[in-house]
Amino acid sequence: MRNDSRLSRMLHVLIHMDRHAGAVTSETLAAMLSTHPVVVRRTMAGLKAAGYVRSEKGHGGGWALARPLDAITLRDIYQALGAPQLFAIGLAVDHPECLVEQAVNGALGETMREAEGLVLQRFGEVTLGDLARDFDARYGAACGPAGQQSPSR
Repeated sequence: MRNDSRLSRMLHVLIHMDRHAGAVTSETLAAMLSTHPVVVRRTMAGLKAAGYVRSEKGHGGGWALARPLDAITLRDIYQALGAPQLFAIGLAVDHPECLVEQAVNGALGETMREAEGLVLQRFGEVTLGDLARDFDARYGAACGPAGQQSPSR
């Protein structure tokens, strides 16, 4: 099963957008993500509908944050992306009448629900501002006072 990296990619993009002066075009974001601008527009449309970004038309237009980073949590973005499946583990339903399968699915299902609840709770506690401050600290440690190294994307 292929990993769904949309959440981490959008968090990355939103922090870059915060540091960018003015709106950022879909083409610029697509180049950053090594994808097609249509994919960016489709994904950003969900974030726009949820009120986290806005689009600006015309010369100098593009995408911009609609809220400060401290007002957006990881859970907000996760939900705006359609709440993708968190875990790759699934339940077997080949023989739903089998009592062994029922016992296994019961235990796995309960455990997965609890784990998902904990992950979503933590996502709700972390803001994009927290991530940006972590980046700032890492950048300062890596580059030192003179800023001799360039940051990695």
